[in-house]
Amino acid sequence: MSRAFVVRENGGPEQLQLEELEIPAPGPGQIKVRNRAIGLNFIDVYQRTGLYATPLPFIAGNEGAGEVLSVGPGVTGFAPGDRVAYQGPVGAYADERLLPAEKAVPVPDGIADEVAAAALLKGTTAFYLLHWTHELKAGETVLVHAAAGGTGQILVQWAKAIGATVIATAGSEAKCELVRDLGADLVVDYKTHDFVTHVKEFTGGRGVDVVYDGVGKATFEPSLDCLRPRGLMVSFGSASGPVSLPRLGILAEKGSLYVTRPTGASYFRTPEDLRTAAAALFQMIADSKITISIDQRRPLAEAMEAHIALEARETTGSTVLIP
Repeated sequence: MSRAFVVRENGGPEQLQLEELEIPAPGPGQIKVRNRAIGLNFIDVYQRTGLYATPLPFIAGNEGAGEVLSVGPGVTGFAPGDRVAYQGPVGAYADERLLPAEKAVPVPDGIADEVAAAALLKGTTAFYLLHWTHELKAGETVLVHAAAGGTGQILVQWAKAIGATVIATAGSEAKCELVRDLGADLVVDYKTHDFVTHVKEFTGGRGVDVVYDGVGKATFEPSLDCLRPRGLMVSFGSASGPVSLPRLGILAEKGSLYVTRPTGASYFRTPEDLRTAAAALFQMIADSKITISIDQRRPLAEAMEAHIALEARETTGSTVLIP
């Protein structure tokens, strides 16, 4: 039997119900994984609340790392005992799970299970945002919101490694200090300062080339005022609520701006896409160009409390659940 957090109705953190389930043998194209560490992400919240429609019931969670227990018919490239990490589909908040083999990536020696579980979804997101959504170049200037969070920290470090100038926002002085230590060129406490004014002053009125915004409703429209003419607004999350444009013409008025709403489902359409991103991420970690900060560790049984803390913006870096 395996413990698993099942969501049977959309709603608050209390909808995460711990149950015991029998995990069958893997079917064609599947592997059975014993989780060693499980990553916590805002997409888990979006699915639980119903913001991202997910067929009910489902086992929560999208990211983890562990050991292959068995492989199903037709699976090549993995064998029992292999260390793997994965992101998506749902089913991570469990001791054991079945997973499509195409969603798994090998974990290199030297990368701990907790690091892999904390980094894969966030880090591969950062990879496609910085390399495929917009191919960031040395000398460009970007604005990263929620920079003290797991994805934000990786974005700041990776963008600096590319050679970009990084302006970042965070929600307290302690969080701002953390982001400064990661190398950001300017960090603004968005709760006490107008980040638009600071961006304009820092860039001499030009604005930034790209905004990376995982916050959503609270930061979207002000962020448009931070962009240079023909700059790119990348809205990749909705932590403060979903985004809607009041009218399309606002993009013309603010400088013929571009807006995109990317998702990993579109960027990682093949196993090769995911493995390319994962390999680049793990190499950046191995080369010490990116440090993964695991600031919260909780037992799997505390998944509900972990969601409460995440939604309350009480966390920094990554959170992992330990089975």
